[in-house]
Amino acid sequence: MKKNKPKQIIGRRETVDFPELGLFGISAKIDTGAYTSTLHCRDIKVTEGNPKVLCFKVLGSPEKEICFKEFIQKNIKNSFGEVEKRYVIKTKIKIAGRAIKSIISLTDRGAMRYPVLIGRKLLKNKFIVDVSLNY
Repeated sequence: MKKNKPKQIIGRRETVDFPELGLFGISAKIDTGAYTSTLHCRDIKVTEGNPKVLCFKVLGSPEKEICFKEFIQKNIKNSFGEVEKRYVIKTKIKIAGRAIKSIISLTDRGAMRYPVLIGRKLLKNKFIVDVSLNY
């Protein structure tokens, strides 16, 4: 039987790592109104062939291209309530000392203040959000 860990208290903003992507110390907004978590990236493209490969560039200096063989495309409602088709990957995210394998959607968040948005699907049964806290 799987033993549940106690829920951790986190703030409305947290620093997260994506170890499998080589991204560390990224500022993330905790958004209980969002269902899925999202990572800022650019130049999202799928190569033709068998198997198809999803490649995208992530923030960093310099930007680096990351490719995934396993991915899906889903309809996701954006912050304006409009439905977008987004690519979704499964990767590890480290938040508040916990490493969690999670589904992350990819989109250009260049106009947003935070490059990462953490949604309630990742938070569920793991964290309690105290909006008076940051990091």
